[in-house]
Amino acid sequence: MNTDAKAEENKRLTPRRYGSDFIVDLLQQYEIPFAAFNPGASFRGIHDSLVNYLGNKNPEFLECMHEEISVAIAHGYARATGRPMAAILHNVVGLQHATMAIYNAWCDRIPIILLGGTGPMGYTKRRPGSDWVHTALVQGNLVRDFVKWDDQPADLESTPESFARAYQTAMTQPCGPVYICYDAEIQEKEYTEFPPLPDPKKFLPPEPPAASRQTIERVAQALLDADHPVIVADRLGRSAVAFEALVKLAELLNIPVLDQGNRHSFPTRHPMALGEITGEVLGQADYVLGLDTMDLYGALHTVNRLTRETQPMYRPGTRIAHVTLDGYLVRSWSHDFRRLQETDDAIAADTASFVPDILQYCSKHLNSQPGAAQKAQQRGRTWQGRSAQLLATFQDKAQTQRGEAPIALSSLAAIVWDVIKDENWLLTNGTVNGWVKRLWDIRRPDQYMGKYSGGGLGYGMGASLGAALANPDRLCINLQGDGDFLFTPTALWTAAHHKIPLLTIMVNNRSYYNSEEHNAKIAAHRGRPVETAPQGTRIENPDVDFATMARSMGVHAEGVITRTEDIEAALRRAIAVVKQGQPALIDIFTQNR
Repeated sequence: MNTDAKAEENKRLTPRRYGSDFIVDLLQQYEIPFAAFNPGASFRGIHDSLVNYLGNKNPEFLECMHEEISVAIAHGYARATGRPMAAILHNVVGLQHATMAIYNAWCDRIPIILLGGTGPMGYTKRRPGSDWVHTALVQGNLVRDFVKWDDQPADLESTPESFARAYQTAMTQPCGPVYICYDAEIQEKEYTEFPPLPDPKKFLPPEPPAASRQTIERVAQALLDADHPVIVADRLGRSAVAFEALVKLAELLNIPVLDQGNRHSFPTRHPMALGEITGEVLGQADYVLGLDTMDLYGALHTVNRLTRETQPMYRPGTRIAHVTLDGYLVRSWSHDFRRLQETDDAIAADTASFVPDILQYCSKHLNSQPGAAQKAQQRGRTWQGRSAQLLATFQDKAQTQRGEAPIALSSLAAIVWDVIKDENWLLTNGTVNGWVKRLWDIRRPDQYMGKYSGGGLGYGMGASLGAALANPDRLCINLQGDGDFLFTPTALWTAAHHKIPLLTIMVNNRSYYNSEEHNAKIAAHRGRPVETAPQGTRIENPDVDFATMARSMGVHAEGVITRTEDIEAALRRAIAVVKQGQPALIDIFTQNR
């Protein structure tokens, strides 16, 4: 056999490899478990490599009907695990569809690996038509104001470092989404040799900043010296270490904790969990410590929803300290940084190390500080009694409202709790206007994912699916608002197609009620008929048949349930389906509040 013939034979026997094969090698190297996408030609190379090169394993693809769902699934997965998964977006059109979900992740400081396809960038490589209208000059410009970093590597040799930087940046505190765009030509070009894969252990995110010993002692001493200290916690619950330390600190000093809810930061039935009487607690405070509070100003002020004027709930002279890393992500375009709160002590530190250090100091010095232990005991007697009174009031109201039609939110929360309390459950989304936190015993940070900050509707279903992906052996519960659901209803198809076990309970008030309330207030203020408030806000005439919609996409569904006494049996049937590894939905017609 001559040399040319041998070369041809070797070429035939050597597996053909393409740029997209190397890109998915990177995903596998970094142990990305899933890649959610709606299919598109700009990443057809990556799509083929996931299926035919990797065999749809590590990562496994999730087929979605909308890019907003793809990103929301990644959002929920990272919330539940602290680790990123991938969402792949089809050139400029998919990226534009995804922008709201990306913004939600940005506001929540959630790490997501966003991958895009574009081009080909070379004019002569483009097909007439879609390759032109779907290509941008630096596609990342579209989302640059609300991702931590974006890149569009010019060649395959640049992709390892690009991906390593993207992953490291996404996972550096404060976390956030990153976007990498791959030229279609790079994906589809055949290569005889690939660049070396990066070693993830060599590109770990840096250790987050920690407070100095002097700062720890200063804040801890302030807590010991205060007569009425208060702690405002928010995203602290992303760390189980910080959560446990905060519980012990609150118990040691009997400090009221006001959990703002962006992550579950404090047990709901703890006697120091006093967020329901924030004004009463802050009105007595002489020292306030904010811990990872995304909106400290909002947490410390009341607001007139009509005039938008704010008033402080704390007394003049109250000392305020705030521990957060959010200052590192302040940008100009979005004012998600919120209003600037005056503080006496601004501390850039990770609460995962800060709170345990504060606990250690206070534990060591409490009994040596004159009067500190006695003050803590007195606070305990005061607030424990108040906490027990609040719980009894809420439980009484839930019982009193049973049988009302439409179904009262208090009753719905109480019934669901009675059914699921002995299960290994996770609340992925929703609190039915706060009644869950009033009535459920949520003890651990991994039992409730918390609310989201971006405010873009369409979050709930996708994020809940992501959390269920991460917790297939737990009963994942989505208390799903009807208006939010209608932005991304086809997430049900993804749930059924991929057999994602999620229990969705539609909290169906047939209204965008927040806007309905605003309409009524502005009409009353202007001396106009408040009866018109439902116009443009109600989801009725026709009423949406959510159960039929779910069944049409292969999901077990019941409803609409209009009687309180029918909820428990329907819940138990749905839970049985979920335990068999399938999604289920129950539609419940509820009151607005």
